[in-house]
Amino acid sequence: MTSSDGSTPSRPQDAATRLVTAGRDTKAQKGFVNPPVFHGSTVLYPTAEALHAHRAEFTYGRHGSPTTRALQDVLMALEGPQCAGVGLAPSGLAAISTTLLAVLKAGDHLLVCDNAYRPTRNFCDNMLKRYGIETSYFDPLIGAGIEALFKPNTRAVLLEAPGSQSFEMPDVRAISAVAHARGALVIDDNTWATALYHRSLEQGVDISMQAGTKYIGGHSDIMFGTIAANAKAWPLIQEAIRLLGVCAGPDDVYLALRGVRTLSVRLAQHHRSGLEIARWLGARPEVDRVLHPALETDPGHAIWKRDFTGASGLFSVVLKPVPQAAVDAMLDAFQLFGMGFSWGGFESLAIPFDCSDYRTATKWSPGGPTLRLHIGLENLDDLKADLDRGFAALKAAH
Repeated sequence: MTSSDGSTPSRPQDAATRLVTAGRDTKAQKGFVNPPVFHGSTVLYPTAEALHAHRAEFTYGRHGSPTTRALQDVLMALEGPQCAGVGLAPSGLAAISTTLLAVLKAGDHLLVCDNAYRPTRNFCDNMLKRYGIETSYFDPLIGAGIEALFKPNTRAVLLEAPGSQSFEMPDVRAISAVAHARGALVIDDNTWATALYHRSLEQGVDISMQAGTKYIGGHSDIMFGTIAANAKAWPLIQEAIRLLGVCAGPDDVYLALRGVRTLSVRLAQHHRSGLEIARWLGARPEVDRVLHPALETDPGHAIWKRDFTGASGLFSVVLKPVPQAAVDAMLDAFQLFGMGFSWGGFESLAIPFDCSDYRTATKWSPGGPTLRLHIGLENLDDLKADLDRGFAALKAAH
């Protein structure tokens, strides 16, 4: 890789440096730091011969532009040397659905972890089922025991490490080893840690997806998804993107490129703040336990410590039993923690959740109401004061 001035670095660059330097060509950009936003569909060819041969760096707006290439270069640098390419999708769910359609066909069998993102389950149980693809769900803690669930037609295994509500931590390496021995591909939803903190392609995963809406964007202002694949799986992803007409809008691509430049500093702060708040909550009398793999007390901590280099600001808490009205009073009392179904932006969020009605391979019975928190970039004392305010309302309502 060359730096922005064209020279070759004397040693491998750190990921934080690559996030800043990759995908930049200041000479082509007339000296400007950032590439322009290319809004376009039609690309003109200089000659009839070039048109017949489709000989051009860019051929049509749907197939990419200098802006999309710049972002893909950054994301490939982030994913690491195992990455053969990165596809861009208009949302995280579009990245998931495109990936599954790329690797599966009628008659195939798919294994999905039971803690997967609920829209992933909806896609599997509805559209994939209509296309003649069978989905089975498994305990995310199954490890190498997943071998017993394989069928002759099992084509892929989909993981979420950790689950984005209940935070069980699957053993990606053990599951990948079994899947590859059985000729199946391994897919990982890597949105929680991003490739900055979890190089899943280096741990046996063939396709690593992210909802770039979250930490890559970082500002709660885009819908965006990424699909990174190794050399074995990348041709399948390329073909699916082309056949399905998947593309991300130029403004969202540009905002994702802007966001990814600061990913390392933002995620480091989310990591620190998230852990401090998680430990603070763990000492609260209203809290039964905290679900956060980076905590030493978490059942998934050993795998997190082995496979991850950091954590994000997203985790969950199990409250001691109280009526739902008391939980609602707590949520309504918050002034800094907003209620919204996303995360990864600069703001703190809190939502109640209950997995019990859509778990099929495991039983979700935490023993009390559960809240998922995203710890943003606000001052920690202010966030603690806001949580204090919420707990006071919970106590008063109870």
